[in-house]
Amino acid sequence: MRMLDIIESKKLGRKLTDEEIQFFVDGVVSGEIPDYQTSALLMAIYFNGMTDSEQTQLTMDMMRSGDHLDLSSIDGTKVDKHSTGGVGDKTSIPLAALVAALDIPVPMISGRGLGHTGGTLDKLEAIPGYQVEISEADFKKQVQNQRLAIIGATGNIAPADKKIYALRDVTATVDSIPLIASSIMSKKIASGTDALVIDVKTGAGAFMKTLDDSRALAKALVKIGQGVGMDCMALISDMNQPLGDAIGNALEIKESIDLLKGNGPADLLDLVLTLGSHMVVLAGKADSLEEARTKLEGTITDGSALEKFREMVVAQGGDGSVVDHPEIMPQAKYQIELPAKQSGVVAEIEADEIGIASMLLGGGRQKADDKLDYAVGIVLHKKIGDSVSEGDSLMTIYSDTEDIEAIKDRIYQNIKISDSATASTLIKEIIK
Repeated sequence: MRMLDIIESKKLGRKLTDEEIQFFVDGVVSGEIPDYQTSALLMAIYFNGMTDSEQTQLTMDMMRSGDHLDLSSIDGTKVDKHSTGGVGDKTSIPLAALVAALDIPVPMISGRGLGHTGGTLDKLEAIPGYQVEISEADFKKQVQNQRLAIIGATGNIAPADKKIYALRDVTATVDSIPLIASSIMSKKIASGTDALVIDVKTGAGAFMKTLDDSRALAKALVKIGQGVGMDCMALISDMNQPLGDAIGNALEIKESIDLLKGNGPADLLDLVLTLGSHMVVLAGKADSLEEARTKLEGTITDGSALEKFREMVVAQGGDGSVVDHPEIMPQAKYQIELPAKQSGVVAEIEADEIGIASMLLGGGRQKADDKLDYAVGIVLHKKIGDSVSEGDSLMTIYSDTEDIEAIKDRIYQNIKISDSATASTLIKEIIK
């Protein structure tokens, strides 16, 4: 069997056999298939897609490429959450703490930034000392004791995905339903979780731009999960503007801490509580979504969720004082205001372009080996539907250089101020 023939077959739109998919995954893991051939197949998949059976086969082969975590020794129903990625999407960080504060084990294996979206691991690494790579034994121990751990995939969990994931980011093959589905579910199945809630983003700042594509991805993910016996559901949420106010690694950690203190942005809080309610019900800790939401709100009020976050940070080598002193994280040299050029109502904020602006500041990766600047980013002061007067600050740009005129121009081109704005629903659909 030759990799060239497999690429040719998918280029022509043919269905790959189970043996061809297995050959591909094995070759990626062993290193026998060079990056340029892997990239070629990824692009062929991007254009020609995969059948349901191909998606499932790719997922399971990627899962079997490494270890399968056995979390049966951990008490309780293990519940995880995954997001397909968006601008300002720091949801996993406060969400995991809220759910774990209700004595629900949350073994969360997360990823790094892809394209214009940030990654949970990148954000957590803005905390001094925080370690995203820990041993399997320590991971299990931490989830048992603290009920929570957020780590990167170890070298033994879906190693095929780890290599493919990095290449997708730099070959413009991120927004492919079979590649996204197999990437997410291979890790989640391998992580040994019992139940999974998936947040599929839709809109300008998401990889899936249309509701139809987002719905197709959500259904693909749920079908794979349920097919292997996982209690799995998904919701589709809006990403036509950034989620919350902060975009950028340290800035998003601070916003997460603010939410846990009861001071978070309304849209971020709503999404966290909605996702968390489904997780609590799946874990058997509430009989209804309403009861679950009330319990989650209680963990903010009594401070237990904030303390749970601190426990996790300390357990993974981080400086727990970040909860009270977020300024210990990297700080940008300059804070530059972006004034409105006219009065009116904010009608559009192109989320993907704001994400790209943050990336160009140094907050995201253009190449797989780019080094991140954890301090930089953007904080919005106006969202869609907000009134604005000429000269008001639309946002603050956190930068380590004053020479950002091109970035400011880019942002101006992607914010529309009009006489009125159409409200957008945050939660679009539930897929079960």
